[in-house]
Amino acid sequence: MTFYLKYRPKILDDLDSENVRESLKKIMISGNIPQAFLFTGPKGIGKTSAARILASIVNCENIGKKITPCGKCEQCKAILKSSNLDVIEMDAASHRGIDDVRILRDAVKLAPAKARKKVYIIDEAHMLTVEASNALLKTLEEPPEHVMFIMATTNPEKIIDTIRSRTTIINFNKATLEEVERSLKKIVNGENVKMDNGVLQLIAKYSEGSFRDGAKILEQIINEKIKGKYEEIEKYLSTSLPSNITNLINYVISKELNESLAEVERLTKKGTSARSLTEKLIEKFRINLLGKMGIGEDTLSDIPSKDLIKLIELLIKANKNLPNAYIEELPLEIAIIKWCQEDDAKENQKESDKIIVVKEEKKEPIKTVSEDLHQVDKIMTGNVKEISSDIWNKILAQVKVINMSVEALLRAAKPMNFDGKTLTLGVYYRFHKERLEDLRNRQILEEVVEKVISIPTKVVCTLTEAPVKKEKEKLDIVLTESEEGDIVKAAKDIFGN
Repeated sequence: MTFYLKYRPKILDDLDSENVRESLKKIMISGNIPQAFLFTGPKGIGKTSAARILASIVNCENIGKKITPCGKCEQCKAILKSSNLDVIEMDAASHRGIDDVRILRDAVKLAPAKARKKVYIIDEAHMLTVEASNALLKTLEEPPEHVMFIMATTNPEKIIDTIRSRTTIINFNKATLEEVERSLKKIVNGENVKMDNGVLQLIAKYSEGSFRDGAKILEQIINEKIKGKYEEIEKYLSTSLPSNITNLINYVISKELNESLAEVERLTKKGTSARSLTEKLIEKFRINLLGKMGIGEDTLSDIPSKDLIKLIELLIKANKNLPNAYIEELPLEIAIIKWCQEDDAKENQKESDKIIVVKEEKKEPIKTVSEDLHQVDKIMTGNVKEISSDIWNKILAQVKVINMSVEALLRAAKPMNFDGKTLTLGVYYRFHKERLEDLRNRQILEEVVEKVISIPTKVVCTLTEAPVKKEKEKLDIVLTESEEGDIVKAAKDIFGN
């Protein structure tokens, strides 16, 4: 049996979360036991274990005036084995619909088979649909005397207010290092394993506030027969655990681009998802940003808060782009590249902002980036309702470098309107519009537009009439639904011969 289950708390005194232990003790000692609880907190912190303990307390045959279940009676044994007919554990992630709740409501009316109370433990309660939550609400308002509900969730904000207001809320905070270390000591003593001083605290740091993760890490170390020496375990944790991002954090903060990208590749090959990596980085940097504000600990003193904010913003944008990414880790890699190359980009910007004076007669001075940005400023203030031809030409040129097919499609389009957030393109032909609206093509265009004008931009396509051709003048690409020759020519231009 896995350590986390083998050493699972069985009574309230076994709970390692001190605030939870004391809160539940006071409630159970009072004798005024609520009929509906809501346990909130991160994963692996003991919410389900606490729910089972409460189920044992209200159903133990030898409980008397104590709040400690005996663990020996029929009810206690059945609850420990997850075979008690009157303690029903329901996973809301897979039973989230209104039909599932209707079945539950019908079953609630029936008296317990053997126990004093029917206890419904609903895990991941935030996964219930709104309709299912509303259906459950009536039962929570007026539950039968023989029923107790214990709902557990990692996302309490997703549970409707009317349900939250009808429950007694117990907050399970992320475990402290001392709490995780204490829970690990129980396992080490139970398994009769020797560890160097500081090893359990080291494992606790890698558990990230989760009792379950701490137990799993310790179990893996023991199963792989890693000696209990501090140096060996530190080396193992820093190189073998797919969830360890310490090296990646150090590389990113130091702006070591090649090492950062190599570490992302190593971690994803070991099974860590790009989303998990991105979220862990955001969480770590957030903690340090708050530390710089005087809230908590700051372990990244070498990086100013303003730079940390920029880095977090890049990672948030990457996290937003992950669901639609053609290659899962690409948005994260792009964010890291932008961050690491920021200093180079600033130097290039300074050089490009220098005004170049052309002394030759009958030639206009070369336009600078500053002038283009002045055009953008006018757009943002509402003085201009369209992208200038110079900016549009730059967009076309940069798109062509990335994807010639998309640039070919844009030859039959023109910027119609820009409101500072959305660029509306007038596209002359339906076929071109459909191709430009393809997710990958639109992403390429939006990224280039943002790069050229330094403003995050959404691109929207609309059909518009093609400009009237002068005699002997032809568009680069012409496409109509009736002219077969033009369709073939356009296809060759877009997709290649």
